[in-house]
Amino acid sequence: MGNWIVNNGLSAFILVAWMGINIFIFVWFYLSYDLGDQFFYTRHLLSSGLPWARAPAAVLNFNCMLILLPVCRNLLSLIRGSFMCCSKTLRKQLDKNLTFHKLVGYMIALMTAVHTIAHLLNVEWLNNSRQGAYDELSTILSQLEDTNSTSYLNPDPQQIPTRFAFSSIAGLTGVIITLALILIITSSMEVIRRNYFEVFWYTHHLFIIFFAGLVFHGAGRIVRSQQRTNPLHNVSYCKDRSDDWGTLPECPIPQFAGGFPQTWMWVIGPMFLYLCERCLRFIRYMQKVTYRKIVMRPSKLEWHPFTMTSAPEEDFFSVHIRSAGDWTNKLIDIMQQLPEGAQGPNVCFPRMGVDGPFGTASEDVFDYEVSMLVGAGIGVTPFASILKSIWYKFKDSDPKLRTRKIYFYWLCRETHAFEWFADLLQVLEKEMEERGMGDFLTYKLYLTGWDQSHTTHVMVHFDKETDVITGLKQKTHYGRPIWDKEFEQVRKENPTSAVGTFLCGPEALAKVLEKKCAKFSDVDPRRTKFYFNKENF
Repeated sequence: MGNWIVNNGLSAFILVAWMGINIFIFVWFYLSYDLGDQFFYTRHLLSSGLPWARAPAAVLNFNCMLILLPVCRNLLSLIRGSFMCCSKTLRKQLDKNLTFHKLVGYMIALMTAVHTIAHLLNVEWLNNSRQGAYDELSTILSQLEDTNSTSYLNPDPQQIPTRFAFSSIAGLTGVIITLALILIITSSMEVIRRNYFEVFWYTHHLFIIFFAGLVFHGAGRIVRSQQRTNPLHNVSYCKDRSDDWGTLPECPIPQFAGGFPQTWMWVIGPMFLYLCERCLRFIRYMQKVTYRKIVMRPSKLEWHPFTMTSAPEEDFFSVHIRSAGDWTNKLIDIMQQLPEGAQGPNVCFPRMGVDGPFGTASEDVFDYEVSMLVGAGIGVTPFASILKSIWYKFKDSDPKLRTRKIYFYWLCRETHAFEWFADLLQVLEKEMEERGMGDFLTYKLYLTGWDQSHTTHVMVHFDKETDVITGLKQKTHYGRPIWDKEFEQVRKENPTSAVGTFLCGPEALAKVLEKKCAKFSDVDPRRTKFYFNKENF
């Protein structure tokens, strides 16, 4: 249990706190509308539909305030920089921004469904009350005249409920934001994101319509409550004397008014922050980018097509782009049509927009004495940046470098995928040996797919000093790592260290490594602890 808390304790606390706030808001507003005297007559018309509509609305306000914050990447990077002096565990929560974004989205979807169903029932009950389908009090409340918009309670005119739903401000905006939300959620499914990313991307921008409709949704002030007037209409005394309203001094005609719209107050701040975010990113996008070199590499294995692979110390940035669809295939065709070695102002390069930089989990690699880097397929590319950065830091003798040992694992299915990255490892291997630090970097490459011809070739050249695939002194392993063995070795070699375990790869491997981090972390705070970190695609 203690090991689990090391990696997941703060995340669990944040989740419990968020859920607790949601439950508190729901219960508080439910009881307010279910027990408040000012809503007695409203409840008489709507029954339990009133609290079941208003409580989810309050929860929606809270979560709509949160939904934009996890995708403000500049804001998260700013916070991450501010937390550099704080706990690694605290900063690690920022890497779960998309997970939290999804959780908030699920809550919005659930509360929207409850809110919508409750109001559909409310519209039906209001219409029935006006037609005298219920008791005498309901009929009288529905027939109160609209005198300067102060005395009526039932907002439903004498028309069918469907027409009322599509003609009122609340009804029309409700339909619009509900349809927008349905499209946003359905297009966010993983199968859509992976195979039809543009559908996901463009449909997700319906959030603009969603928030615009949300702000105006309460402008009609349909849900009305009794107002304090002089003389006061005493509900307890007058509710059974509806025939005498307006004649008894104790029972004047009750006065009602719609509640002040509050949603805009919840979302205006996050909407402003997100607008600033997009403006800043647009300004970055407009900066001029000059091509220095274009190289065609072997195929990549993951679904995300863009990964930056250069180090911060370099005076350029490099990006690996996979042919993963129509857009990237067309880009590659354009690049292949350019003359070899083409450069200069007369060459018509495609215009490139650059956004960022944004903070990620990999920034924390240098805050650990020992780091385990695990890349699967193209998941190795972020670690290319890290290993390059380490190389530059050693060359410059950076005094801030705390890292004294790195274990690097790369799992790949095809031999030719090793080619482009092997060059970098060869340079690092030679650099470390020349500096007498050959033990600083331990790397293991795993080939998880091969055929018979490849096996025969390896057996023939088994006695070579370098690997037949990569040309490195470290021989390629075949199959998958035995993670229990690897973690046990790291713990044995670093008995008192905090070990940062970083993964860029599939979710299935993430679950395995997270369990191993918990399993091999020592309960004794003075012994080895493994902290799991995962790059978001």
